[in-house]
Amino acid sequence: QVQLIESGGGLVQAGGSLRLSCAAAGRTFNSNTMAWFRQTPGKEREFVAAISRSGSITKYADSVKGRFTISRDNAKNTMFLQMNSLKPEDTAVYSCAGRNSMMITTTPRDYDYWGQGTQVTVSS
Repeated sequence: QVQLIESGGGLVQAGGSLRLSCAAAGRTFNSNTMAWFRQTPGKEREFVAAISRSGSITKYADSVKGRFTISRDNAKNTMFLQMNSLKPEDTAVYSCAGRNSMMITTTPRDYDYWGQGTQVTVSS
């Protein structure tokens, strides 16, 4: 089993930046495809970004492409999401997730492990 813990959320003004972290403990971190999702009340969980085991392959939602960057440090069992040029519509609870497969997917049900989430609020 893998435990995931997110940190780095908070309140920021539009145009600002935040860096989220996802620390993993348990099974070998570098065997997993990892991703970030976000969710707002009353809406379904939305894919944000994903990264392959080696970090060489990444995938982004169109809504964040060019503004967010996903990365990982397998030696430290940690994944990151650098969020720049934040917009009020980026406000959500951001959760990290991992799956045992090498294939990157954007579907939440394909992921095996989830963190509790961290709130990101962008004010206008």
